[in-house]
Amino acid sequence: MFKTAVGHSNDPDSLSAIEEVLQQCVSSLGGDIPKAGILFSAIDFEHALILQQIHQFFPGIELIGGTTDGEISSVLEFQQDSITLMLFCSDEVEINAGVGRKVSVDPIAVTKQAVEQAKAKTTETPRLCLTHPESLTISGVSILHGLKLALGQNVPIFGGLAGDQSRYQNTYQFFQTEVLSDSVPILLFSGTILFSHGVASGWHPIGQISQVTKVDKNILYEIDGKPALDFYHHYLGLLPPSMEYPLAVFDQNRDNFYIRAPIAYNQDSGSITFFADIPDRAVIQIAEACYEDILAASKASFMNALNNYPGAEPSAVLFFSCVARRQILGTRAKEEYQNTKLCLTYHLPGCGFYSYGEIAPIDGMSQTQFHNETFVTLILGTR
Repeated sequence: MFKTAVGHSNDPDSLSAIEEVLQQCVSSLGGDIPKAGILFSAIDFEHALILQQIHQFFPGIELIGGTTDGEISSVLEFQQDSITLMLFCSDEVEINAGVGRKVSVDPIAVTKQAVEQAKAKTTETPRLCLTHPESLTISGVSILHGLKLALGQNVPIFGGLAGDQSRYQNTYQFFQTEVLSDSVPILLFSGTILFSHGVASGWHPIGQISQVTKVDKNILYEIDGKPALDFYHHYLGLLPPSMEYPLAVFDQNRDNFYIRAPIAYNQDSGSITFFADIPDRAVIQIAEACYEDILAASKASFMNALNNYPGAEPSAVLFFSCVARRQILGTRAKEEYQNTKLCLTYHLPGCGFYSYGEIAPIDGMSQTQFHNETFVTLILGTR
C-alpha cells in the first residue's frame, strides 16, 4: 500500500491555513496514519507554528519542506501566498528524513550528514531522494554534488531549491519541527517504491555551437576566446542578457542539454553571471522559447513521466518548476499545472512548487543534473 493525501490553503492566517490543510488531509487519509510528508510554504507564514501543528496531528512524522516562489497542488492548483502539504502512507515503502546544517561551510560534509542521518533509520537500500535545500548561501550545484557523492550514482535525486517570493534575501528549510536556513533537508524512499520522471524546459538551442573558454563557477567570462557579452550581443544586439535567452549547456555526449539562465552582467569585464555553475570547456548554444513552447513543456514533462511509469496505477505526482518560468509566464503560470491535469482521466494527488533551481536526471539513463527554467515531474506509486 502506498497512499498520499494533499492539503492546500490560501488563508493568510497561519493557524487557520494549517488547520484547513490538515482537515483536508485527514479526510483523504480515511484513518490511515502518514509516516512522512513534504510541506511547501510561502515566505510570510509563521512556519514554526505550522510545523508544530503538523506534528501535534501526526506525532513522529518524517517531515521536510521549505519556502517557495509559488505553490502547486491538485486541490487549489497554482497559488501564491499559500501552503500545501503532501503526506505519504505506506506499509511497504520506508521514508526517512535527514538534514545537514550550515551547508555553505562544507557542502560535502554537510550533505553527507543529511544522508547518513536518513540512512541510519532505513533497513533497505534507498531508491530515490527528495530534497528542498538552501538556494542563496551556496551554489545548488555544490549541494547536488555533495548529495551525489553521499548517495552514490544509483540513487536519483529530485527536488528544487527553496525560494522567498523573488526577494532573494533569506529562504527557509523545514526539518521535523525546525525552521532552518543554510540547510539541506532530505527524504529517502526505500523498498518497493515505483517511480518515473520527466524533464522539459521548452527552450531550444539556436545559432552557432560554441565552447566555454573561461569561467569561474557561475560567472562566465569567455566563449570561444571572446568576452561572453560579445556572444550575447551577436544574437541580441544592444539588448542585455536575460532569462528569456538562457544558455543550453550540452552533456558530454552532446545528446542532451540543461539550461543556465543569466541574472547579471558586467560591461567592464564582459562577463555574465548565471543562476548556477557552468562547467569549463562546456559546449553551449543560446536558446529561445515562446510562451506556447514553455507551456507545452509542462505537458511534455508530465506525459514523459506518465508514459514511463513502471506500474499500472500511480499514487501521486510531484512538480518542481522554476521561478523564471513563473515570471515570464505571468498570469499564464497557472496553465502549467492545468496542462498536466488535462492529460488525465482520473484524479492523481499532486503537489509542487516554484523553485530557485530544479533537480532531476535529464532522462532515465543519466545522472542527476541541476537545472534552471525547467519543469520536472516525478510520479510515485507501488502498483
